[in-house]
Amino acid sequence: MAARPSLAAVVLAAGYSRRMGAFKPLLPFGSTTVIERVIATIREAGVETVRVVVGWRADRLIPVLERSGVPWVMNERYAEGMYGSVQTGVQSLPAGVSAFFLLPGDMPLVQGATLIRLIADWYARPGGIRYPCHEGKRGHPPLIAGTYIYEILRETPSSGLRELLARHTQNAREIECGDPGILIDLDTPDEYRQSVEKRDLA
Repeated sequence: MAARPSLAAVVLAAGYSRRMGAFKPLLPFGSTTVIERVIATIREAGVETVRVVVGWRADRLIPVLERSGVPWVMNERYAEGMYGSVQTGVQSLPAGVSAFFLLPGDMPLVQGATLIRLIADWYARPGGIRYPCHEGKRGHPPLIAGTYIYEILRETPSSGLRELLARHTQNAREIECGDPGILIDLDTPDEYRQSVEKRDLA
């Protein structure tokens, strides 16, 4: 896949993993880990500019990221919730990024083809937001125009990024991707077990 130099991805991996009872990014996933599978998916789509936002247990995650050659950025305010990680991630992106994916680090079943489909639609009609959908349901990761970065950094909406992006519905497109992985995150041990089974059957 050709590189997409004007696109980027922010991966959120700073949270507590409370419901899982284990550190989600480093859980085994096939021959790799959850976070490495997420990063590999992004790279499959030709997106080379990646920032992983770390926080809780950063000391365990950073060595894995550095071995993978993935830049990371520390969210010192990770205890305050996810929006601080979003702000930390987008603030770290280089100037000139035209759009960025925002992907939770606990969604290893998202397919690279889904990102490629969103990118293709973006280049056909640049601007706004692209939401991947599966059977009419929005999932992750959205592809968000870089023009929204200033607004993201300037504000802290009470309902987080969802509230901010909802203001721009007129500039959003939903792209059916046929990818159930966009709806599957790993919050609990059961969800993790089921995701590993799905991966093994793929």
